[in-house]
Amino acid sequence: MHLCSPADCSGSTMEKMLHSAPIHTNLPDCFVFPADKRPQATAAVVSLPIIDLSRSRDEVRRAILDAGKEIGFFQVVNHGVSEQVMQDMEDVCQEFFQLPAAAKVGLFSEDTQKTTRIYSSTMFDTGGERYWRDCLRLACSFPVGDSAMAWPDKPQRLREVVEKFTVQTRGMGKEILRLLCEGLGFPHDYLEGDISGGDVVLHVNHYPPCPDPSTTLGLPPHCDRNLLTLLLPSMVPGLEVAYKGDWIKVRPVPNAFVVNFGCQLEVVTNGLLKSIEHRVVTNLGVARTTVATFIMPTADCLIGPAVEFLSEDNPPCYRTLTFSEFNRIYSVVKLGSSLNLTTNLNKVQKET
Repeated sequence: MHLCSPADCSGSTMEKMLHSAPIHTNLPDCFVFPADKRPQATAAVVSLPIIDLSRSRDEVRRAILDAGKEIGFFQVVNHGVSEQVMQDMEDVCQEFFQLPAAAKVGLFSEDTQKTTRIYSSTMFDTGGERYWRDCLRLACSFPVGDSAMAWPDKPQRLREVVEKFTVQTRGMGKEILRLLCEGLGFPHDYLEGDISGGDVVLHVNHYPPCPDPSTTLGLPPHCDRNLLTLLLPSMVPGLEVAYKGDWIKVRPVPNAFVVNFGCQLEVVTNGLLKSIEHRVVTNLGVARTTVATFIMPTADCLIGPAVEFLSEDNPPCYRTLTFSEFNRIYSVVKLGSSLNLTTNLNKVQKET
């Protein structure tokens, strides 16, 4: 790999943000991967299973379990988040990234402990590999009106829009968790409490047009470390999911959210449900902006395989750790030419 020289990679504050630079005509060396690690052309373009949350409760919970076990990802419609709230969120996020650099300079930080910040590339330790992505990170505690987080000053309506979006999206996520619990034969509130009671974290991902999408990625192959992820996808494709030894491109569906299980659901169910590896590819012609909402445990929540999933024939496959310990252990992602290099959660835990 050709790593960036100090002149390429250094620079202060907003100089490191891709969207603040002039139009890129050439891909800087630090984004170029070796030939055997570049994204390969993918033949399959797939519409993930689409689950209508307005159908009968029994039908929906069966569909969630089936989709989760088959591919680990699905899309939901009639989910309770209004189209206006979704549109407002898309609009205000695009407005944010269109602001002049001077309006955002105070938000730039490479400190992963800061709840509100903008940064470039990824939060994972990638060993020097860089990714074609800028991100606005926000964390909302509940009730939202009591949140002491520092909000961006502009766009002026950003806080109002984000809070409304977060309340509705979190409500959808909680309902999906209730349906999942019922489908597994547990009380609907089995995943209530600390395991889903942390701050709701939002990543507003912005992928500028890339001069050479064939040689880089927007995000590395990874699994989400939280409990449940709800993605407001752009209609510009980019998300790819690992499936049966290959990558499949996800076809976005209007007014739908993409849902996937996080690592904590894999741990709690002792591997019955899987957190599936996914990545983001870039494109040459148009910017892509998405919003990922993460349902998180509290930092000190102790998470391990639940007794209901254990037996003499099915012993624990994962260690019991606090969520903060888990995040510390599962923080390194290294790009590989084969699938599932980064996602054998059982192996990662045992090696640490």
